[in-house]
Amino acid sequence: MLDTFKNVFRIPDLRKKVLFTLLIIFIYRIGGHIPTPGINSGVLAEFWSQSRNNLFGLYDMFVGGAFGKATVFAMGVMPYISASIIIQLLATVFPYFHKLQREGGEGRKKITQYTRYGTVLLSFVQAVGVSVFLQSIVSPTTGQHAVLPAISGPIFTFVTAISLTTGTIFIMWLGEQITNKGIGNGISFIIFIGIVDRLPTAVFGEIQQVAAGTRNAFVEILVLGIIFLMTAFIVLVTQATRRIPIQTPKKVVGTKMYAGQNTVLPLRVNMAGVIPIIFASSLMFLPSMLKNFFPESQVMEDFTNLFLPGRPVHDVLYALLIVFFTYFYTAIIFNPMDIADNLKKSGGFVPGIRPGKKTAEFLDTVLSRITLPGSFFLAFVAVVPFLIMGAFNVTFYFGGTSVLIVVGVALDTLQQLEYHLQMHNYEGFLKKGRLRGRRTY
Repeated sequence: MLDTFKNVFRIPDLRKKVLFTLLIIFIYRIGGHIPTPGINSGVLAEFWSQSRNNLFGLYDMFVGGAFGKATVFAMGVMPYISASIIIQLLATVFPYFHKLQREGGEGRKKITQYTRYGTVLLSFVQAVGVSVFLQSIVSPTTGQHAVLPAISGPIFTFVTAISLTTGTIFIMWLGEQITNKGIGNGISFIIFIGIVDRLPTAVFGEIQQVAAGTRNAFVEILVLGIIFLMTAFIVLVTQATRRIPIQTPKKVVGTKMYAGQNTVLPLRVNMAGVIPIIFASSLMFLPSMLKNFFPESQVMEDFTNLFLPGRPVHDVLYALLIVFFTYFYTAIIFNPMDIADNLKKSGGFVPGIRPGKKTAEFLDTVLSRITLPGSFFLAFVAVVPFLIMGAFNVTFYFGGTSVLIVVGVALDTLQQLEYHLQMHNYEGFLKKGRLRGRRTY
């Protein structure tokens, strides 16, 4: 493995890509420590140390801890991901966007442009909500506000909205630079770095608590065992596929005859990736966000408490939303009729199934069956960590969502490194086959 990493830096083109990616990561991490103007960092740190809202902990994990510090990168790339998902949804409703998806390079350019416009709009709206949330934070011990009085009010809202929107746009640009000139999918890689960046701090904090006697060593070992098993389970399901056999007949091109081929169409059990969890998490944020607009309402306080992580209403609704969005998003990204038409045009067919409509119905049936365990898998890895954190009083956020993202991005990045190494006749990371390509968020 060490020799393989050395080979990465022996290839000039690959070395430039890796070093460029590391430079972008360095810039991103610097921006994650630049605070938003007017923030009282002491009050904010006290608030988060006493808060048990793990939904905000999940969001803070996605942005590498920038949300908890209220930095200019507090919203990360989440508005960009939301805008991308909205554009994909529009393609299923409006023929114009569906046409753009079929136009190739020019269509993708227009879709990218619309996604950027949507990112700016969503970033500004969310930044206004974040400013309202920050102004509602008050220290229970000193009575000080998280926002300095000299800048609070409309001025703070305007400054915060501009700062956070600009930060999100800059992160979006950094991600595009990684995709174009670096290694891996840029947007996914930025989320990956945010998750991994917090890991050493969390581990060191747990070691300190065990050494100080405030945390039981047996409980700590048990939690680590659960994390290890969950990681193995996620890797197993992430790689699981249903392989549909495909046959292509003999072809005569000019004076040459080409023999038929037997291939497979792999359908992943978890085809939707982590997107359903992001969808569901966004909806579960709504009660907490609405509460900020009615700080004195006891009815709203009681209503919001029902949706706190670990409560039965939250966990059941969260799981149901994930199952629903898994089917919903899978139906958007995979169209059995398009696959069946493409197979028919190329002369391919599924053995025992008629080409055309019957093939589409067969693929739809198979996809529906494998999506059910995939949706249950996503619901499990999203809900169970909340229960574990409550049962063992874990002080840092961990969960299957983060592991799911880390595994996906790691596989995608290793695949690209493997490709470059194989192109230059170097031994890759995998000796028995290559990683299958996959796109992650």
